[in-house]
Amino acid sequence: MGTRSRPKPKHLARKLRQIRLSLGLSQDGLIERLGVEEEVVRSTISAFERGTREPSYPLLLKYARLAGVSTDLLIDDDSELDLS
Repeated sequence: MGTRSRPKPKHLARKLRQIRLSLGLSQDGLIERLGVEEEVVRSTISAFERGTREPSYPLLLKYARLAGVSTDLLIDDDSELDLS
């Protein structure tokens, strides 16, 4: 394994917030819908949406499945979400 960090998607935070808002969920409601009450708290969701933290790959997959989109759409900065 290398010591360099991986490139970070620039628009991931905005897309994660967009998913939550399009579903009409509070941060607590999102945690419940994702089924991660035991491992994630509201401040963690807030950090994801501010871009100060990134979700793990398994959690990113849960976000994608909840929104009915591919994880590619979440991490590809050239793709936009259409959740209408």
